[in-house]
Amino acid sequence: MRRYFLFVFFLSLVWLVSGCATKKLAPVSDEDNPAHHYLMGMELVDKGDIDEADARFQRALQLEPDYAPALAGRALAAACRTKAESDAEHKSVELKRALDLLDDAEDEAKGDSQKFMVEVTGIRVYTRAKPKDWIDDAEDCYEDSMDLDKGNEAELPYYRSKTAAPYFMGRAYFANYQFRKSEDMLSKVMSASPGRWHEPAEKLFRKVHKIVRASAGYTLTDVAKRIAVKDRVSRADVAALLVDEIHLDRLMAGRIAAPQKKNPEAFIPADVRENLFKPEILVVVKWDLRGLEPIYDSTSRAYLFYPNKPISRKELAFVLEDILIKITGDESLASKYYGQSNSPYPDVPPTSAYYNAVTNSVTRGLMAPDLSGAFRPDENTDGAELLQSVLRLRNVMNVQ
Repeated sequence: MRRYFLFVFFLSLVWLVSGCATKKLAPVSDEDNPAHHYLMGMELVDKGDIDEADARFQRALQLEPDYAPALAGRALAAACRTKAESDAEHKSVELKRALDLLDDAEDEAKGDSQKFMVEVTGIRVYTRAKPKDWIDDAEDCYEDSMDLDKGNEAELPYYRSKTAAPYFMGRAYFANYQFRKSEDMLSKVMSASPGRWHEPAEKLFRKVHKIVRASAGYTLTDVAKRIAVKDRVSRADVAALLVDEIHLDRLMAGRIAAPQKKNPEAFIPADVRENLFKPEILVVVKWDLRGLEPIYDSTSRAYLFYPNKPISRKELAFVLEDILIKITGDESLASKYYGQSNSPYPDVPPTSAYYNAVTNSVTRGLMAPDLSGAFRPDENTDGAELLQSVLRLRNVMNVQ
């Protein structure tokens, strides 16, 4: 009888343990497999659909509970939420989840191909979440990925090529404002055989190269670095860079008289009172720069600055031209190129209101058309372009 009870106890224990273990679900179709769901999840991350991506990774793990690439994918999804989360407590929870999942992925990775996928995703996790000493951890992931010699690129359903490692490390250095290191990493991708990461690496390299060239001989301020990496800059960003990098107020005050206002009190647009760059914006408003003037809002019946409004390339051309006119005192610049019958830019007719400003900016080397000759007047200005323009203006004006 005692043996019988021991046998029953043993069976119950086995049943309990097996019941608590993660069950491996059976696929319902050929496409219902871990690799497919992982690939779809990574592509959804690229599109910004984080919740749907996480659902795909979870399905992959239901089919194969220790599938390391999907664990790393979930870590990346959590890192994306960390970046988007404004609540400090929730941010901390997502960060811990991301790092724990990444640790699990590293433990479960089987073979060099899976290890490579996990380590490269690790670079992205640290870049997105930015925990303490994150760039050091990203570098460790990069070095570990490059030490893997036996990986098969055919087994990399999403990354496809080992150039993914230097590409994402280049992005990591860019996000950490280490522009020369970023340039070096991206050049490794571009010197390799063309593959999936060649085109995005080349695009980012052009931006980084602008920053490196423009800042040669200068020590960029923290504000300048943060603005330089933006995909599009705002009116407030332009004001901040003009004041920080060329000392606009001092430059103007030493050469021209401040515009006289009917109201002796300084005008402060209502929408900049709480803005981080309020002092810089007020300097720009004080000197009445064309292209950055307050704009009348019919709803509030007040002039507003719209600090967060992206600035287009033609608007930046107006700003640069106006500074040139004010600093040099050469009023003829305001109409120097009007009346021309032909335009060197296929997308800027000589009759357009901004043709003169564009041409002044280009001929002074402050801005440049693309390789086709197009100026792209309505496109948003990115941070690298803005930094390059402002620092070139600094050289033209011989600002110390």
